[in-house]
Formats: sequence, structure tokens, C-alpha cells
Amino acid sequence: MNIVSILLSLSLSVPVFAIAADTQSTSENTNGSEIEVLHWWTSGGEALAVKELKDMMKEQGHNWKDFAVPGRAGASAINTLRIRTLSGNPPDVAQIKGPEIQEWGAQGFLTNIDDVAEQQSWSELLPRRVSDYLKVDGHYVAVPFNIHRVNWLWANRKVFEEVGAALPQTLDEFFVAAEKIKAAGYIPLALGNEAWQEATLFESIALAIMGTDDFRRAFSEHNSELLTGSKMRETLLTLRRMKQYTDANSPGRSWSDTTSLVIEGKAAMQIMGDWAKGEFLAADKIAGKDFVCLPAPGTANQFSFNIDSFVFFNKDNPQTIASQKELATLILDPEFQREFNQNKGSIPVRVDIDMQNFDDCAQDAMQAFLRAAATDNLVASLSHNMAIGRASQIALFDVISRFYNNDNVDIDETLRHVRAAVLADKL
Repeated sequence: MNIVSILLSLSLSVPVFAIAADTQSTSENTNGSEIEVLHWWTSGGEALAVKELKDMMKEQGHNWKDFAVPGRAGASAINTLRIRTLSGNPPDVAQIKGPEIQEWGAQGFLTNIDDVAEQQSWSELLPRRVSDYLKVDGHYVAVPFNIHRVNWLWANRKVFEEVGAALPQTLDEFFVAAEKIKAAGYIPLALGNEAWQEATLFESIALAIMGTDDFRRAFSEHNSELLTGSKMRETLLTLRRMKQYTDANSPGRSWSDTTSLVIEGKAAMQIMGDWAKGEFLAADKIAGKDFVCLPAPGTANQFSFNIDSFVFFNKDNPQTIASQKELATLILDPEFQREFNQNKGSIPVRVDIDMQNFDDCAQDAMQAFLRAAATDNLVASLSHNMAIGRASQIALFDVISRFYNNDNVDIDETLRHVRAAVLADKL
């Protein structure tokens, strides 16, 4: 399903506040020095991170015209972008990631930034598995901000020490530890029963059981045998098995409230991306002492990544084009990479950044990122708009959530639905 065919059908789902924001944004008289940026970074840490970039643009003589659309993990912003593009008035810059970059680029909306990439030697700074997501037909059209690692396990050290359990390195070790923790009266695995949280857990299990190559072949290359095969069956059964180690109050609970259970010592573990680290740090917890960050069981050599990126829409105004190029250059500036990612909780996307001033978990993440890049174990995240497009992701979330929450759902039927969901982007 391409961008043009879904623009109109999705336009009615844009929230009223987004349309109102768009009206205000486009009604102002724009001069050539302004650059309008559509994004969904509105929370405290995110807003602080992007403010650094706004200030740098201002120092270079460019006026950043903010068009922030909060809500629904970027879905509201993307719907607003579709409305703007359909009306022939796209912003100058927009936050897009994963397969959607290729979809927009294939329709001819995005401008080529190969000159910026060549000037900054992106081919040397970015691993191939990362740069592939930034190109259309071999040309750069997007600039990356960071790398989030999705396959993390966060653990409360005191709970593990009290019950005498070992931090799990494998899935088998996870279940051994979970039994001890459950017997001691703690929640072994903190999970909020939201579809995306369940899918994040599913992703880490699939990565451990399927391995890097089969994970890619199944979800990125749409291999039908793997999507319905024995490894996918084992992944689903393991997901359902883990349910017995969660708590009864999980339905509808946010990821941050779920992280709080681990922080407070009510739960022992959470499998969640590196944004969870910010909750521990905000609670004045110390990595290595109060909490532990380690790869999700069975995925020590793999790195499931989520990239935040900006794309640049085709414009005729030379001053706007100059502002776009300046912005692309500044995003990969080493100083900005350090400042942005320390505020965001992620790690720099450049492989040459000095990590000395980053926390221990970020330093571990960078070492894992470099190892995975060197061994071709970087894997696009399934649950965070990287491995598959939005149509497939929405369908797959529904399939996984239904299977996880209803023990009566047949696994053979679910395997067929997994395949259909992953192929939904092709329809």
C-alpha cells in the first residue's frame, strides 16, 4: 500500500487539534530564512533534546518554525503530514522513520541529500544496516539522530539478591529466575498489557529463538515458511508461557508505570527499550547498584534498533533548501549527537563518538551496537516502525495481543494471521 493511495483514506483520522495547529502554521507568512519542522517530540526529555537543535539552527541564522504534533507514538503527526502533502503544502522537514521513508521517497516527495552525506562521510560514520533505511534508490533522503536499543532487560538488583536468583542470560535462565522470584512474592516480569508493549516482548523472544538471519527473512523479507514455521510457533508459545509471571493489574498500564514497579522493588524485571532508563535515572537510581541493564535473554549478540530521523521535502526556494542542508549537517555534528542523546536516553548513531560522559548503560549499548554492526547482527525493530510498515504493524499488534490475552486462541490460526499481518504492507 503506497503513500498516495492512503493519503485521502487516512486524512479523516487526523485529530482536530492537529488540523487546528496546521491552520495556524500555514496561515503565517513564511520568509525564506524559516524552516518548518513537523515532529512528535513533545515530552520533557524529548523537548529538551530538540531544543538544542533549534538553538543551533538559530545561531546559524535559520528560524526554526516548530510544528509539533503530540500523541500516539507519531501516528497523529504522520496523519497530519498526509493531510498537508495531499493539499500540496508539505512542511520543509518531517520526522519519519523505517519503511515509510522509502514509501514517501518512492513517490518523489523527498529531496536528495547526498551532498551532505558525502561532505560528512556518512558511509564511514554509519553502519550499512542503518544507512540502508535512510536511502531511496541508493540516494540519501533522511538523516538519523540516534539509535535506540529495543532488546533490553531492566532488573532490580536488590530483588534478585534477596531471592537468590541469577540475572538471566538465556530464555531458560529467565524461567528459572522467574520461578524463584514468583515464589518469593514478587512480580517476576513487569508488563503493561498494551499491544505495543506485548509486541516489544514478542520481538525480543523472536530474536532469541529465530536468530538474526531468520528474524530478518521473516519480517523484513516476508518469508512465508518462517512466518508460519516451528520457530515462530516456539516464539508464540514462549510469549504465552511468560504471561504466568506477570501480574493481574497489567491491563492498560503504561510502560512508565510498569517501569516504576521495577524501580520500587515490586517487580524484578522488565523487557523494554532504552527509554526505560530515563525512569530509573529520574528516580535517582544508579546503574549497576540499584538497577541492571542487560540484553534481553538470548539476545546478547544482537541489537534490535529503532532510529529517529528527519526527511526533507522537495522545495523550490533556495533559502529553504539551504536551511534544510544546514539542518541535516547539524544533526550529525558530534557535539549535537552527544547533547541530544544524553537528553533522549539513546546513543549516538555515529560510530566515532566518545562515550566517556554517558552513563554505564549507554556505554554498554554503544559497545553492543559496534559489535553487532561488525558481525551483521543489527536488526530493525519489529515493534517500533522499523522492520515493517504501519499497516503491517497495526495488524500484527492485534494478532499478538489477541493470542497473548486469550488462551483459547488457536496457535495454528495465529500463525496464519501472523503471516497475513506481515504481508499487509504489500496489499
